[in-house]
Order: sequence, then C-alpha cells, then structure tokens
Amino acid sequence: MVVLRKATIADQEVLELWDQQPHVMDSDPNDDWNWAYELTRDPDWREQLIAEVDGRPIGIVQIIDPAREESHYWGDISECYRAIDIWIGLEEDLGKGYGTQMMALSLDICFKDPSVNEVLIDPLASNTKAIRLYERIGFEYVQDRKFGEDFCKVYRFSRDKWERFRKK
Repeated sequence: MVVLRKATIADQEVLELWDQQPHVMDSDPNDDWNWAYELTRDPDWREQLIAEVDGRPIGIVQIIDPAREESHYWGDISECYRAIDIWIGLEEDLGKGYGTQMMALSLDICFKDPSVNEVLIDPLASNTKAIRLYERIGFEYVQDRKFGEDFCKVYRFSRDKWERFRKK
C-alpha cells in the first residue's frame, strides 16, 4: 500500500538517483529539478510528496496550482485547476500498481480544495506507458501541446468524475 509524505532535503540523494534512471530520463529529458534548492523551498502553490511502500521511497508526486506557479509553465490559466507530475524512481517498482495508487491519493489531495474543478497532467507524447495508465484511471485527452522543447499530451480529470469514483 502506497502512502504519501512531504518531501524533505533528506530525500535529495534518492531523488537525484532516480533522475539518472533511464525510464525517468526518458519521461522528463529536458528538466533539471534542482533538488538541492527546491527541497528547501515550500511555496504555498506546490506540494512535493514522496510515495513510500513499507517505509521505502518508490516515487514522487508534485502537485501545483498552475495559476500561481512562478514559472507560468501552463500559461494563463484559471485558479480552478491543479497539475500533477508523478513518477516512480526505480524500474523494478514499475508495473506493480504503485502509479495508480499514487495518482488516486494525489487526486484526493487535489479535490479536497472545493475550488478545484479539474486536474491536469502533461506526459510526453512518447511516454505511451504513462498515457495508458492515465487513460485507464479515467483522465480525458485534451490536446497536444509543446511545453518548451517537449511535445506533450495534455489530459484532465474532472471533479465530477472524481466524485463518481469516490462514491463507488
């Protein structure tokens, strides 16, 4: 069972190790997360959460308010959204259902805020495994979009869909 906890500077070494894994590099080739700096910051528009199984870190989730995020990565966007970045650190932890659990926990966090109507994700268009996972969970395709040098597919998950799933 996956649990999420706040990422801290003590996680820097494992995050930097994960950043060097081929499957992580393939899913995020043009970003430098600068963990030494980012793990010391705690802006109110972002949560960075380590996913653990039996106390062992297996992945990370970043949840942002894209309207307030300082780089304006998502452009001009209303405050009714959240955006999620998610990945599993080691290849041996892929295909075990951890990503699905991490995403379910992340959606719960996002929709705890009653002002949030939709959650966005933007996997690389070439990241077909992640895209299959997101579609299986119920994310709906919105558009192809270029972010910097990356060709991505934007997906959304609505509050209405989340509420229907939560009632089951």
